[in-house]
Parts: sequence; C-alpha cells; structure tokens
Amino acid sequence: MSLRLRLTLLYSTFMGGILLIFGAAVYLLVNVILLNQVDNMLAGVARDIVKVTKVNSVGELSLISLPPLDMASNSHVQVWGADGSLVAASPSIGGLNTPLDPLGLRTGTTIYEDSYLNGIHLRVLSVPLELGKRNIGTLQVGASLAVVDATQTNLLSTMTAIGVVAVLMAGFGSWVVLGRALSPLESITETVDQINRADDLSRRIPYRGEAQNEVSDLVVSINQTLERLESLFTSQQRFLADVSHELRTPLTVIKGNVDLMRRMREADEESLNSIDQEAGRLTRLVGGLLMLAQAESGKLALNFAPVELDLLLTEVFTEMRVLAGNKVHVHLNDIDEVIVNGDRDRLKQVLLNLVANAIQYTPPGGEIFLSLSKLGDQGRLIVRDTGPGIPAEDLPHIFDRFYRAEKSRTRSKAGGFGLGLSIAHWIIEHHGGQIKVESQEGKGTTFVIWLNVLKK
Repeated sequence: MSLRLRLTLLYSTFMGGILLIFGAAVYLLVNVILLNQVDNMLAGVARDIVKVTKVNSVGELSLISLPPLDMASNSHVQVWGADGSLVAASPSIGGLNTPLDPLGLRTGTTIYEDSYLNGIHLRVLSVPLELGKRNIGTLQVGASLAVVDATQTNLLSTMTAIGVVAVLMAGFGSWVVLGRALSPLESITETVDQINRADDLSRRIPYRGEAQNEVSDLVVSINQTLERLESLFTSQQRFLADVSHELRTPLTVIKGNVDLMRRMREADEESLNSIDQEAGRLTRLVGGLLMLAQAESGKLALNFAPVELDLLLTEVFTEMRVLAGNKVHVHLNDIDEVIVNGDRDRLKQVLLNLVANAIQYTPPGGEIFLSLSKLGDQGRLIVRDTGPGIPAEDLPHIFDRFYRAEKSRTRSKAGGFGLGLSIAHWIIEHHGGQIKVESQEGKGTTFVIWLNVLKK
C-alpha cells in the first residue's frame, strides 16, 4: 500500500471518526430536547387535572369530579382507582381498559416511562393520587412519540448521508492534495533509482515546488548528501590510484633488482642497497596508511599530558639542524615559554614533518625560521622557509592524503608520500588547535600552528 493511499485512508478515517462523535452528540441532544418537551407537556396536563380533581367526603374516586379529559388533544389520560379499576379516560383512547403503562401502576411513585401499546410508542407520566398519606388512585397521562421517532429517524438518515458524503469528499480532497504534496518524493525516488542503476553520483534531485517546506528541505539535504558522497567517492578513487602508484614504483624497483641478480647469479651490493631503500619506503608508506586508518577510525590514542612547547621546539631545532647540514640554514627565532595539554610524541612528529618538508623543498643556500610565541590564551608555532612556495590552486588541498603540489608524479627516493601533512592536520585538530598555511610562489611557505595554552 502506497504512502499516499495510507495517508488518504488515515485522513478519511479521522474525518469519519470526528463526524461520528459529532453526529452522536447531536442525535442525543435532539433526543433529550424532544423528550423534555413531551415530558413538560405531560407534566402540565397532569397538574391541570390534579388541580381540579375532587373526591367525596369518604375519599372515594367513584364520586370524583374530573375536568373534560379531552382538554389536551395530543395527550391521552386515564384515572385508575386504588383497586385497579379504570375510573375515567379521555375520549381520545375510547374504550381502552388497559393501562397506558402497567409498570407505572405498580411503582406508586411519579415516573416517566416509554411504553408500547398496540404497536404505538407512547411516553407515559404516572402520578399517584393521595389523600393524606393514603393512596386513592393513579393518574396516567400519555402522548404518542411518533413525531419524535420520525424526527430521530430523519435526523439519523440525514446525518448518515452527510457523513458519507463528507468522508468521500475528504478522501478525494486528501488524495488530490497528497498527490501534489508527495509528487517531489516520486522525483526523489526516480533520481535515486537512476543513480543506483548508472552509478552516477553527479546527478541531483530537481525541485520546482514551494521555496520553503519539509519536502524542499529533504531535497536540499539529499542533494548535499549526494554531493558529499560524490566527493568521498572521488577521493576514494584518487586514494586507490595514488596508493597503487606508490606501491608499484618501489615494487618495480625491487623486482628489477631481483631479476638483475638472478641473471648475474650473484648478490650485487648496489642492488641490495636499492632493495633495502625501496623496502624502507614501503614500510613508511604502510606505517603512514595504518596511522591514518587508526586516526579516522578513532583507534589512534593520544596520551595527553602537560607539554613544554619551548623545550620541544628546541629539541626539534637541534635534530633538524643536523639533518639540514650545509644545504640550508635553520634558525630559531623568538621563543616564549608555552605549556599545552597534548601528546608530546605526536606534537614532535608534526614539527619534524613540517621542518623536514621545508628542508627538502628549500633550495641550497635557503633559510628556515622557527619561532614560538604566546598570544593571550594560545600558543603560536611558526615554520617558515624561503623555498619556491606552493601554487595558489594547490593550497586548499595541501592537507589531503597523497596530494602533491608537483604536477608530475615522479619524485626522488627521498620524497614523501603526501601523508605527512594529512597526519599533522589530524593531530593538531584533535589537540583542539588549528594548522594553517600561507604561501606565494617564489617567496616561500609559512605553516602556523595554534594551540590552547594550559591554564594554571
């Protein structure tokens, strides 16, 4: 059963339920009003009769003086004696000698009852006649309820017809309105089916309805999801291509050297060194991939503790100055005392990666500047070089996995894999900080790290 049909049935049932409750209330109210009118009429007739009724000196109704019993053309009157004999009756019931309401004769109290006499529906008021505390008879005043029954029947038929028509109209109206309201969902389903069949995440769901409603919000959300999925799918494809390339290059070198040694039938030192270097590259690549996988799955634990950034930066400066040798000059500029809450090993890994990249890409004779300053409640680390810089179109992607600013895939053996900055970005973000990059071609590159200072 479709959603449109289910909602239509739901709305129709809801409307039918409301009309049923409303109709029952109206029916009962009309019934009460009509019966009250009949009861008031019967009570008035009974009062008029009782007022003019007389008995003899011994209190016998046999000598009663009754008013004309045809005084109410719409009512029927009977007067019964204490011995159960019919004393008098209105002309409207002729020679009827059975009580209008047998139960009323036996109760001895004033009572209104419905009674059926010869197939006629009557409303009967029974009033005991008393002299002092002695019962001397019973007055019964009845009226036909044929008009009331006919009114109730007509009212019930009319309300039933109106209810059926109203439910049908509500169902038809709901079907039409829901068809228009849910039509964008059909477009969504069709577009999603096309995406599934064609594996084309570039498709988007068109929407030409009202500017702001729940369906438009759903379309916008789905389109945003499709855009994100397309981006992730593209990144996945590029990731697989880059991993394949990075693995193929060292494996090709290793296989070539192994084939060479087989043909020479001896272990060549140069070939062994090349195999060792490429195996090291593979080890670093797998280690980087494993670290990223652990980071993204939340399994890479960070051991937070107070870290003195000034001492850490000095340690990195000492180590990297040895690595730079005579190629470039590494300078340690202004340095403030800054303590943060973090994982010392991971923060050192970030600094080593940034400085190593600067050393690698800065031409001989260039300079690298390191500095640490405290600005308010944040510490700022700066790694600046005088290298060739990064093109503007590459800056937004510099922290993506396997992304390289070089247009060619060819790199030296000492080159990295494009994973270091991705790992650095993840580490800094999970320390509650930020890492930013500024660069101009020909003027060098500056990496700035912001970390929250540990409050005392």
